[in-house]
Amino acid sequence: MNNNKGKTLWITRTAVFIALLVVLQAATASLGNTIITGSVVNMLLVVSVMTCGMMSGLCVAVISPVMAKLIGIGPLWSLIPFIIAGNIALILTWHFIGNRHWGHKHTAQMIALVVAATGKFLILYIGVAKIAVPLLLRLPEPQTSVISNMFSIPQLLTALLGGGVALLVLSPLKKAFEGGRW
Repeated sequence: MNNNKGKTLWITRTAVFIALLVVLQAATASLGNTIITGSVVNMLLVVSVMTCGMMSGLCVAVISPVMAKLIGIGPLWSLIPFIIAGNIALILTWHFIGNRHWGHKHTAQMIALVVAATGKFLILYIGVAKIAVPLLLRLPEPQTSVISNMFSIPQLLTALLGGGVALLVLSPLKKAFEGGRW
């Protein structure tokens, strides 16, 4: 593949993942279930990095929460840097661990699933529930409790579920990407 065609393909695939993430986030947000929405977001983050590479995954991780906010489905602006940091941790973990080949062919991906989910959870919990909510936001108690709870254990669950679903679809998607069919 020549260099220009490779760049165009990378840009196209990255843009498709960003668009998919924002559209699916908007569609699932209307259901009012953060577990579904968060799982879809995490699944697409994992699939983007594992099929298109680290830079594509990082672009999706950074741009998607900003786009979600701009279209009215994202969180408060002051929380977006923490969400981006959590997304970046997820992407980097999957890139550096999930692409390795240790023992059984899925060992590295299972390790990446657990480490990435835990890392994203810790960044979001500490960043949002322990720093942003008590120190940066001036919200009434009911709202602070809701936000703190949203950025606790549900984040671990959605990262695990999203990564688990990604594991189910990665193999056929990688074959499609490598075969030039997409």
